Amino acid sequence: MPAAPLPPLAVFLQAGDYDRVHQGLSIAATAAASGRQVHLVFTWWALERLLDDRLDEPDFPARPDVADRFEALRLPTLRALLAHVRESGCCTTWGCTGSLAALGRTPAEAEGKVDQLAGWTTLLGATAGITDRFHV
Repeated sequence: MPAAPLPPLAVFLQAGDYDRVHQGLSIAATAAASGRQVHLVFTWWALERLLDDRLDEPDFPARPDVADRFEALRLPTLRALLAHVRESGCCTTWGCTGSLAALGRTPAEAEGKVDQLAGWTTLLGATAGITDRFHV
């Protein structure tokens, strides 16, 4: 008897702090590696970080020792985690249109950065019934 499909999960990234985005992408990468469908939603400051392409250098302004340790341990960057999730084929990335507008950004700036732009009605519909939801 084939195994039942694993339940999907949703990760809503709001804060743009490197550690918070890293944690959310780590959750998504782990789920995708186990074959779970992942809805990765970028809003507010996390969306801004993505659009500004600030995905490589760990930045912990109050804790330079952590940034140094992070690099010394060769922990994956945001870019590496996001690439892993996308390459899994188990992920849909979303950009929130309300956040995009509030940030004064345009849909053209999000092209190639997210799979889809959507408002909350669509986002809630796409993630309806998902019990594993993370808000970072």
